[in-house]
Amino acid sequence: MSEVASSIGIRPEIAVQSIPEDERIWVPQAADVCFRPLLLNTVTGGWCNLLRVRRSGVLSRHRHPMLVVGYVIKGRWKYLEHDWIAEAGSFVYEPPGEIHTLTVPADCPEMITFFNISGAMIYLDENGAQIGYEDVFTKIDMCRRHYAECGLGEAYVDRFIR
Repeated sequence: MSEVASSIGIRPEIAVQSIPEDERIWVPQAADVCFRPLLLNTVTGGWCNLLRVRRSGVLSRHRHPMLVVGYVIKGRWKYLEHDWIAEAGSFVYEPPGEIHTLTVPADCPEMITFFNISGAMIYLDENGAQIGYEDVFTKIDMCRRHYAECGLGEAYVDRFIR
């Protein structure tokens, strides 16, 4: 990083191996569901991560107030509300406001997708009522707790925060 950038408070770039060798870097989110933070952007309120799922079935019903883009690295998944399937190599654009239910098929042992999420994730029940949410700050908190518990130290997440 240049001295000028450093002197005005610009945080350095992030260049990391996206799929880590150290399993502890993956942050558990639910049974057989975890994420690997890549960028936790407190300036714009979004984040980039890898979502890894090692089970089939419904993951969540949710919507986003802002756009989401994704790229499937491994496996496949779909939204119950659509007839397309996102397979390895697929790019996905999700418009803001749309409700969707992410599912992984039974014959897919592992799915890994890169997501760039703007804003938040709002979790919904089958009637469309909000039952939870995630934003960049709840993601940071999840990472801090996990990294403290697994021995990396809660400050490990700081390398991804901008």
